Amino acid sequence: MSAMKKGTKLTDNPKDFMLRVRLDEETLKKLDVVCKEAQMTRSEVVRKGIDEQYQKKKK
Repeated sequence: MSAMKKGTKLTDNPKDFMLRVRLDEETLKKLDVVCKEAQMTRSEVVRKGIDEQYQKKKK
């Protein structure tokens, strides 16, 4: 049995990759509005946006 850090969140879909993105102030404000309205994190909104664009591409 491997030792796991205290507080490690167990998940079926670990997020092992980090993406850094440069945004202008206006785009960041838009992202934060979407996050607040959807009650989602920035990362969740970005992942959802990627999924939506991918689904469009598949059609």
